[in-house]
Amino acid sequence: MASTLFLHRIALMTTQVSRRWRPRSLLQLVMLAFVMVMLPIAVLMFQAGQALSELSSLADVSARQAVEQTRRARTLSNLALEMERSARQYAVLEQEGLLSIYTEKAKRYAELLDEHAPLLPDDPDIPRLREQLSELEALPDTPIDEFREQLAAFGDFSQRTDNVRHATNRLIDERIENIRERASTVRGQLWMQTAALVSVSLGLMLIFTWLIIRPIRQLERRIFSLGSGMEPASPQHIQGPAELVSLGERLTWLSGRLTELEAQKQQFLRHMSHELKTPLASVREGTALLSDGVVGELSERQREIVGLIDVSGQELQALIEQLLDYNLLQHSRGLKVTRFDLVTVIQEVLAKHRLALDKKGMHVDWPRHTPLPWQADRERTASVLDNLISNAIAYGENGGQLALRAQQYASWLVIDVANTGEPIDENDRARLFEAFYQGRMRRQGALKGSGIGLSVAADCAKVQNGRLELVEDDTFPVCFRLTLPEVTPPEEGTDGDDASITTPTTMTPALNARNDT
Repeated sequence: MASTLFLHRIALMTTQVSRRWRPRSLLQLVMLAFVMVMLPIAVLMFQAGQALSELSSLADVSARQAVEQTRRARTLSNLALEMERSARQYAVLEQEGLLSIYTEKAKRYAELLDEHAPLLPDDPDIPRLREQLSELEALPDTPIDEFREQLAAFGDFSQRTDNVRHATNRLIDERIENIRERASTVRGQLWMQTAALVSVSLGLMLIFTWLIIRPIRQLERRIFSLGSGMEPASPQHIQGPAELVSLGERLTWLSGRLTELEAQKQQFLRHMSHELKTPLASVREGTALLSDGVVGELSERQREIVGLIDVSGQELQALIEQLLDYNLLQHSRGLKVTRFDLVTVIQEVLAKHRLALDKKGMHVDWPRHTPLPWQADRERTASVLDNLISNAIAYGENGGQLALRAQQYASWLVIDVANTGEPIDENDRARLFEAFYQGRMRRQGALKGSGIGLSVAADCAKVQNGRLELVEDDTFPVCFRLTLPEVTPPEEGTDGDDASITTPTTMTPALNARNDT
């Protein structure tokens, strides 16, 4: 009952404190948490000290009283024996000095009996001893013959005195037992109070931990949404200490600033694409007219120059479109999951690069006869293959080989795009999939690449919970491996953008050994 009342007071005090004084800084909140958590422990220590002090005082007083009362009861027994001895000696020797000793012992016995009587108020031997003592105190005034006859009364007198001593011992034993029971009760109360107050401390600790962790987690979610580009239109207000609230406001400002910069970037890219495509279209139209001989027949040297301009225009247009695709991918994370034939997709992508492959003189080996149905984002899968094939054409050797191999392992699809040519430098491999990174390899063609093709391919794989990596191959010096899981359509299960799929860390030996298609 006392513990319940104490817990109620603690809860009421905490509520009043939180209403009247709310911590405005993280330091104040931590200090308040420390004080509130330590308060029940301090109360427990105080109550334990009070209980132990009470028990110690009670034990000390009881011990002193027990010693004093035991000594007094023993002295009464000794005085009774000495009175009887003095009386019997007087009855034999009839010396007056023995009567004086007897009288003195009787007087001392009467004083101790009066002191001892309050200890045993209900003991019937005390009144009887007083009556017998009155009779024995009158013995010195009686004749010697009568004196001798009264000596038999000392037997009953001594026996009653021993009874008083035994009653005193029993009383002391009962008092010690009461102290033991009291100590046991106090120990049980202390254990209950310890359990209750420690529970209160733990509860307060959890409450204040939540008060501190909650705004930190809100900030963490804000930072994650800010970094992932999924910032809500109306972000949640941070509640907590002033420092964390201020940090939340800074994140809101940063989010607005990033949104503004992103809008400016989008506008710049739209304008840039328009400004670049318009004159580029005119250039390509002009080269087409010159090639068709609209302004007259061209010489062989002039046709060569016009062809070079047209090829460069095509490459420039491809770079612009690649840059726009990269920007579109960065802001479009939704998946369009469909079921398609991977061999058909490979065939379509190769058809787009047929002229470049023929010009390069590259021999292509790909699985053209065996259909391979798969369920994923068809457009992004095709984008990965398109960029890998473009990369192989740009950096592969003239007259070399290009191999596309695909195999299914349970719910995983593994596609390899390998080519002959110069191996990728070891220093470039760590940053191979970074956007706009230009490696040390020499690109074939009039224009240098934008450095975003592999980055776009890696992002297309990542949004499908797959991965794109450069692997070692026994046949080809350059081999990229695309690993894709089979994605469940959003209407049938988890959204592919949020699906949590673990890519296997080890493949089957056949796959690691480079399968041949």
